[in-house]
Amino acid sequence: MLKIKMSLGLICLAVSSAFAQADSLSAGSAGQKHFHFTQAAAFVAPAVLLGYGITAQEYKAFKRVDLNVRADLTEDYPGFVSHVDDRLQYMPVVSVYALGLAGIKGKNDLLDKTALFFISNTIMSASVDFIKTQSHKLRPDGSDFRAFPSGHTATAFSAAEFMAQEYKGVSPWYAVAGYSMAATTGALRMLNNKHWFSDVVTGAGVGILSTKAAYFIYPKIKKMVFGSKAAGFAMMPSYQDHAWGCGLVYRSR
Repeated sequence: MLKIKMSLGLICLAVSSAFAQADSLSAGSAGQKHFHFTQAAAFVAPAVLLGYGITAQEYKAFKRVDLNVRADLTEDYPGFVSHVDDRLQYMPVVSVYALGLAGIKGKNDLLDKTALFFISNTIMSASVDFIKTQSHKLRPDGSDFRAFPSGHTATAFSAAEFMAQEYKGVSPWYAVAGYSMAATTGALRMLNNKHWFSDVVTGAGVGILSTKAAYFIYPKIKKMVFGSKAAGFAMMPSYQDHAWGCGLVYRSR
């Protein structure tokens, strides 16, 4: 399990390093310090979820939680099978673009939010695939050794945080809707006997952290790419289903 600790630790370290570097380049006014503290505080929740995931792989008390949750679900919902989670994981992202088409403006324009989605999806997918490969944890149904963490849950919570970032300023209910869809996805993964409770909790942490990291680093990427110009192209990397790709983003004057 040392590989799991190292994998999750590297993700947290990378984000922490990004904060440290960014803060060192910032002026030291009280207002800016408060702003950076607020940004850092936003990473506490996903860090706690990741911390639980690490702990649950090592300590018997947390492993018993996994076993008890699975036993309760199997007893209450025997033979449960649903494929709703395969589609539900993407619904917050679909909702963001649907709201935009409906004329409800979010935090960013189409190009910026698409770039943000590509970045967050790349961080999330690469992290999940790497940890799954290193952890080699058996699924509850015994189908393979890619249980930890839950990729569906990570995708859903990354998308939910994306929806929250874009539309919580319009109404907090958009954030509630996105996270409700994500939580339902995680629950369905356990009901389908594909993941342990700790897999789902860790997937949620990876997903949220990936999107928060994307929203933190994107302004710096945009500044490096475009500078003071209003026009230009940007190549945004993406990673999903074990394949790397990229998206071309153009900003007109």
